[in-house]
Formats: sequence, structure tokens, C-alpha cells
Amino acid sequence: MDTTPIHSEWWQDTQDIGRLMRAVYACISGPAGAPRDWDRFRYLQHPRATCLRTVVEADGSTRADVFDVESYIADVTPLFASSDFHEIEIEQRVQRFGQVAHAWSLYEARPAPGSPILLKRGANSIQLCHEHGRWWVFSTIWDNERAGLDFDLW
Repeated sequence: MDTTPIHSEWWQDTQDIGRLMRAVYACISGPAGAPRDWDRFRYLQHPRATCLRTVVEADGSTRADVFDVESYIADVTPLFASSDFHEIEIEQRVQRFGQVAHAWSLYEARPAPGSPILLKRGANSIQLCHEHGRWWVFSTIWDNERAGLDFDLW
């Protein structure tokens, strides 16, 4: 099977950090029940990439849920099957030193692009490395806005 056109687009996603970030958001966004582009998502992530979600417990304490790529996909699949979810980047800051980059990406989650309904806002902290001629997502850590945590990163 020839997948060159698809992989050519995916390869282009990895040549620019801004484009890579938009591709990640595109992979996880969609209406309830719509298939997500997990093959493309996997392609953007380093094989040993990790994701860390902060969780606030009922008593106000926090913990970290840590996933590899496959366990992240398994964790969010039920949510995406039952809920409209579009994560939309609203601002980005990238710092780069050589082959390493850090991106802060502020986002809003809405049931559809342009929807007036705000599900949540938060910040992704994404670490990337450039190797083998492309950018890889190595780590994504995120937290959501909530009482006591202002959405004022910079």
C-alpha cells in the first residue's frame, strides 16, 4: 500500500514546531464518536514520548497521571467517543537552544471550533528534540485553569 502522500504531509508537520503543534491539536480534536488520527499522532511523538496530566483531587491535593503514547490514546478514547472535543491553541511561545525546544501552548477546549461554549482552558508544556532531520514531541505536560490557578502564564 502506498502511503507516500499522507506521510509526506506528516513529514512536513515535523519540519516546523508551529505546524507540529497544530497537527497534534488536529489529531485529538473532533466531534463525539469521530475517529481521531492516532496514526498521525503516533508519528509526531517520539517512540518513548510521555504525557503527564495534572489531576486535582476532591480534597484539593494534586497528582500526576503519566502515560506513554499508547496508554494516553487508551485513556482518552472513551471521552472522545462520547464528547465533542476540539482543543484550540490560542497562544504559543517557543524557546529553542540547538536541537532542543520548549513550547508553551495555551489552549481552549470547545465542543466545536468557533463555539461560544468554553469547556476548559489550560496550558501545555511541550518538550521537543530535533533528530534525524525532524522535530519529535518527547514530553507533553498540561494543567487546566481552575479556581486559584490564574490563566496568566506571561
